[in-house]
Amino acid sequence: AIERYMKQAIVDRNAAISSAALVSSLHLSRTGGGQEVVKRWVNEVQESLSSDNVMVQYHALGLLYHIRKTDRLAITKLLAKLTKMSLKSPYAVILLIRIACKMIEEEDSDSSSPYFDFVESCLRHKSEMVIYEAAHAIVNMKKTTSRELAPAVSVLQLFCSSPKPTLRFAAVRTLAITTLLKTGAESSVDRLMKQIATFVSEISDEFKIVVVQAIRSLCQKFPKKHGILLNFLSGMLRDEGGLDYKASIADTIITVIEENPEAKENGLAHLCEFIEDCEHTSLAVRILHLLGQEGPRTANPARYIRFIYNRVLLENATVRAAAISAMARFGALCDDLLPNVLVLLSRCQMDADDEVRDRATYFKAILEQHEASLNSQYILNSLTVSISSLEKSLHAYTLNQAAASKPFDMKAVPAAAIVESKPSASTGGLTSKPEKPSTTSATRHDMFVEKLASVPQLQQLNLGPLFRSSQPVELTESETEYTVAVIKHVFPGHIVLQFDCTNTLADQLLEKVRVELELGEGWELVSEIPAASLQYNVGGTIYCVLATPEELGECVTTIAANLKFTVKDCDPSTGEPDSDEGYDDEYQLEDIEIAVADYVQRVMKGNFAAAWEELGQEHELEDTFSLPFKTLEEAVKNIVVYLGLQPCERSDKVPEGKSSHTLLLSGVFRGGHQVLVRAKLALSDGVAMQLTVRAEDSMVAEIMATAVA
Repeated sequence: AIERYMKQAIVDRNAAISSAALVSSLHLSRTGGGQEVVKRWVNEVQESLSSDNVMVQYHALGLLYHIRKTDRLAITKLLAKLTKMSLKSPYAVILLIRIACKMIEEEDSDSSSPYFDFVESCLRHKSEMVIYEAAHAIVNMKKTTSRELAPAVSVLQLFCSSPKPTLRFAAVRTLAITTLLKTGAESSVDRLMKQIATFVSEISDEFKIVVVQAIRSLCQKFPKKHGILLNFLSGMLRDEGGLDYKASIADTIITVIEENPEAKENGLAHLCEFIEDCEHTSLAVRILHLLGQEGPRTANPARYIRFIYNRVLLENATVRAAAISAMARFGALCDDLLPNVLVLLSRCQMDADDEVRDRATYFKAILEQHEASLNSQYILNSLTVSISSLEKSLHAYTLNQAAASKPFDMKAVPAAAIVESKPSASTGGLTSKPEKPSTTSATRHDMFVEKLASVPQLQQLNLGPLFRSSQPVELTESETEYTVAVIKHVFPGHIVLQFDCTNTLADQLLEKVRVELELGEGWELVSEIPAASLQYNVGGTIYCVLATPEELGECVTTIAANLKFTVKDCDPSTGEPDSDEGYDDEYQLEDIEIAVADYVQRVMKGNFAAAWEELGQEHELEDTFSLPFKTLEEAVKNIVVYLGLQPCERSDKVPEGKSSHTLLLSGVFRGGHQVLVRAKLALSDGVAMQLTVRAEDSMVAEIMATAVA
């Protein structure tokens, strides 16, 4: 009944009814089983695509694309037909541009594609939003040349000089200048900065942030222009604005400082001026932390002490405490400044706030020892364990009377996960907003600890604390009958393999589902927890508990795996089996790789040199290798992934034009053993590498040094 009603509504003469029916159909198609029903309405959807109403045409195209998006040939025919038509709806044309660009990207085509001709023709459309969408699409294509970019850039330059002052057109001009910044030439930077200055004061903070993000891209593209760009950003910092806006500017200046050594002192000077009048506590704390990190490494570290100590005299307790920590780093790294820093810390011991007094007393006591190892451990390199895991471990320790007779073992606490910031794929848009930090307090590690603790069979094995959990690895293709992904949970003497399985066949019910493993020498299957059943599209989990070999060298292996189960044919509509009888079957999975990286947790070292000296040469191994890579960047990327360690001091970024590079890596091996790696790389026929490993344990040093071979 609803099907007949919806078909009629889609082609209704009333545009509001037709639009509502099309949007409802789109939502219906995203529910379980709804896709197949909506596919039967394709004739009515195609009819509504010829509507004179702009919204009906737009919604019809959206639904039609959603129905056919998995059929490449159908999309090709749809594009071939619609790109020759003159669609009345500018919204529909914008959607068509995006579909065409997606096809160009999937086919890895260049401007010779017929779809590119269509997108370029839209630069001459009567609607400004269509013109902008076409220009935006062209400049973001991967294989466009400067000649093909020229028409789009010309259009955007016209947008930049638009006389319309309203916010809507200010946003368009912002987006236009954003795109120009990302595609402009070095010679045009000064002119672009002047164009921005003419309108940046008229727009809201939200769109100013988009401009700042564009300037960040420009700083990365033209590092020699850092002086002009930093001066411009400094001027924006002094203007009125909210926390998000000021934070985006500070983030950009910090990024420039970190990625361009020539800009460091200039950028730090601008930030020092800013914190003199900064009203945002969180931003002042962040800048003070940066001064503590970068200031001691500059040519004249003493110049920053005044700015930091001013914060102790003039700011609230949170900022004062951050200033104390920053000063302590100067004392730890600059011997000539140590006496002055100790005097300033002595004065801070009289502060009215407990935290400020405690920090001053703590850092002063450490610095007075004049011990480089103490400075490294307690000032330069912070606590590397997960705070939430530490809290739980301490709580469990206080409740366990038997354990209380022994000292608390910090090595049993998992290392804190390194949060990697990923650049946004978005180039800024009308709906772009600053990302808000996640409010979730539980870490991924904590969630896995709770999940595994809820499985009684695993609890009975007393596996000990969870060291780390890998990212999911697909063991099947995404479009096969059964999908299986494995997560490797590493414990002190065991690895738990968690297989997340899904049955994608509606006419089958799987029972007694297990994974059969072919284990190598030294490995032992301790326990197996099968999934009782796998219904259609309902996930199930299988666990296999493996005892790892005592010999560390045998811990790296490849395990063959087969999915085994009993199949029962069932009614696709109800999921009920046709009979109680079934038959045994199996499905071959991809091999499971247990690599060195699975036993390593990444740990950031704020001062690698201090940590390197602190670890010492007792367990040091060195070897040379010839790597089959054509560039240093490729070598660095592969070494980081294979060893599973954390790059320190931005050493994973290879400066342009360099033929040699040193990669610094840090982490903790299973059992809490600290490990540091220094890889000296040089371009020759391939890449030559001198690998030096230092660890707290000789066996760990050996396995890390031989892993690359």
